[in-house]
Amino acid sequence: MDLMRSEPMQLVQLIVPIESAHLTLSYVGELGLLQFKDLNIDKSPFQRTYAYQIKRCGEMARKLRFFRDQMWKAGIVPSVMPLMDEVNFDDLEAKLGELEGELIEVNANSEKLQRTYNELLEYKLVLQKAGEFFYSAQSDATAQQREIEARSVGDESIDRPLLLEQEISTDLSKQIKLGFVSGLVPKEKSMAFERILFRATRGNMFLKQSLVEDPVTDPVSGEKGLKNVFVVFYSGERAKTKILKICEAFGANRYPFTEDVSKQRQMIEEVEGRISELKTTIDIGVLHRDKLLKNIGYQYESWNHLVKKEKSVYHTLNMLSLDVSKKCLVAEGWSPKFAASQIQDALERAALDSNSQVGSIFQVLQSKERFGNFLRRFKRLWMHMGEMWLVYLVAKYQEANPAVYTIVTFPFLFAVMFGDWGHGICLLLATMYFIIRERKLSSQKLGDITEMTFGGRYVIMMMALFSIYTGLVYNEFFSVPFELFGQSAYACRDPSCSRRTYPFGVDPVWHGSRSELPFLNSLKMKMSILLGVAQMNLGILMSFFNGLFFRNGLNIWYQFIPQLIFLNSLFGYLSLLIVVKWCTGSKADLYHVMIYMFLSPTDDLGENQLFPGQKTFRFFFTHLVLLLLALVSVPWMLLPKPFLMKRQHEAASSQSYALVHSDEVDSIEIEADHDSHGHEEFEFSEVFVHQLIHTIEFPCHSELSSVFYEKVLLLAWGYNNIIILIIGGIVFICATIGVLLVMETLSAFLHALRLHWVEFQNKFYEGDGYKFAPILICNSRRRRLTPRPRLM
Repeated sequence: MDLMRSEPMQLVQLIVPIESAHLTLSYVGELGLLQFKDLNIDKSPFQRTYAYQIKRCGEMARKLRFFRDQMWKAGIVPSVMPLMDEVNFDDLEAKLGELEGELIEVNANSEKLQRTYNELLEYKLVLQKAGEFFYSAQSDATAQQREIEARSVGDESIDRPLLLEQEISTDLSKQIKLGFVSGLVPKEKSMAFERILFRATRGNMFLKQSLVEDPVTDPVSGEKGLKNVFVVFYSGERAKTKILKICEAFGANRYPFTEDVSKQRQMIEEVEGRISELKTTIDIGVLHRDKLLKNIGYQYESWNHLVKKEKSVYHTLNMLSLDVSKKCLVAEGWSPKFAASQIQDALERAALDSNSQVGSIFQVLQSKERFGNFLRRFKRLWMHMGEMWLVYLVAKYQEANPAVYTIVTFPFLFAVMFGDWGHGICLLLATMYFIIRERKLSSQKLGDITEMTFGGRYVIMMMALFSIYTGLVYNEFFSVPFELFGQSAYACRDPSCSRRTYPFGVDPVWHGSRSELPFLNSLKMKMSILLGVAQMNLGILMSFFNGLFFRNGLNIWYQFIPQLIFLNSLFGYLSLLIVVKWCTGSKADLYHVMIYMFLSPTDDLGENQLFPGQKTFRFFFTHLVLLLLALVSVPWMLLPKPFLMKRQHEAASSQSYALVHSDEVDSIEIEADHDSHGHEEFEFSEVFVHQLIHTIEFPCHSELSSVFYEKVLLLAWGYNNIIILIIGGIVFICATIGVLLVMETLSAFLHALRLHWVEFQNKFYEGDGYKFAPILICNSRRRRLTPRPRLM
């Protein structure tokens, strides 16, 4: 079947000895061709046989994620080393536990040392800044004392303070001693800190602050920020208690300080010495941690692959049924028919490598269940296009695959709406950047929009190539025409000149003329009708092939044939008139022809006649016959099929206890599936009207491009001013990228997607299946596992 339909599937049963079960599923998983059924669906995850092993795998995966986060913080990228010949899962579990314990201990010691280091740095700043406060205060006090003594020696003056003698004679033992608190507070909290202190102490305090120029790392939070060194002077224990609580509330770190200058110098020297020692110790610890993480990084990928593989194997083992004798496991699943020999080879290899005395049994079961849909994938373009259609619905088993056709029709219909070979080249260059650097970008974390664009890079490349082609047909390069394929047919105005049709695409003389908009709109509208009718005819034709493949006569006789007649008797006839008008150069009004075909099918067409036979045989072979065919096709689609399906279902229900042939069951299921969609065809004309409405979008892209070119770039060029020209060029580039290359690309993409999902696939694609999901273990790191002990 390859691309057109799903591969033929079969239900198989495996009977595997317990001693070789693990290795068997490992080898089968490397094939990726067997989807297992859950035979223990009535059991919870904790009641299954291998719940403990899955828990172990989950714990090991957690440790590996911890190692990955630590490597990411340290800037270490995991590398791949040659894999070992033998890998023991139990030894790996013990090793991961030891490495985690060692790394946690190293991190804890490093955090303690770093916190102490940051505290010493803050303490050093406090000693320096607070020492400056006290030195400045002592200097001022000494200068003031000298001034007072100098005044007391001189004669008494009227300016002399009255209480000076009393103040000097006061007993020093009765003077009040002030206490102080020193530390650092965040700069953004310093003003609020000062106000709260003032209010709490009712002004009975003195605060001195100094900004630290460089950012300081907080020992508690580890965040860098600007801080102020403060010293708060107070009187009394109550004031001290309030100040300490306020410091704690504002996150201010307090440090002890002495008034003795000699002790201050000694403390600064001690702090600097400890800082130097801690710096050396921290550097050694960082080197040890980096060395440990590098050793982990060398084997991280292989360990991670092994843990994922083991978890996948045990998860699948939990889906198998344990035999009563507890000597074997029974598995059921779906696989393609061509994979039977490969699965049997894997079973034989697993039995041989595990030294099992009994081999596994492989047998095919007869089943009426619906199988998963399995399509082989070859190229990346095919894979991305197929994934885009799986977003809509998954095809039913062996239903026709729409991606075979849409791989060409989708980018082509996009290009019909987007057509501009200048914009197409820009789109192609952006896509080629993603394709050339796909290996590097695939390993990086991209944004949501960038990741979406990167995922569809090959589809966008096809869209860009078709846009270049349709742009050459429209003769538009950023809305500017070029004579790429020769001179215009109207270059010579002399009647004696021989005029030849422009070789390829639209003649450039149409651009800028008065009739440009009517001509190009008429061309694109007529072309969109032809493409729409052709696309829907292809969808109806696909329904015929589906009915023929599934041997469903009801869909062929009462769905395919009336749909085909209804579509082509009206819109197929319109498409024929468009082609005839283009070939003959007739001036007939097709709107008039189609309107009077319904209102007065027997009237003379007059000047709207397109070909001579149309007038002579009008009643028999044109309007009247086509209208009758369209009229007959409606009840043809509506009435017979529901009654015939009802009769078949009644016959099937009366034989519910009899053996029914599989082909008949499939036919009944298919007809039942079609029953819910049968009445949608009665809105066929409305669907086509919607398609005609969306054809209005086809000329929009070129109109926007023309507006930006004429109203921005040419207008700026006319001012003969270099500044205005630069501004106009920037505006034109931004408008081209933002509106035409982004918004219009998205708009054309969505319209092309709707045309395929609604107008094309809706005619034949049921999409009620499910995707084939086999157990898949990457075999790019294939290794030979050591024989494991018995699992039970």
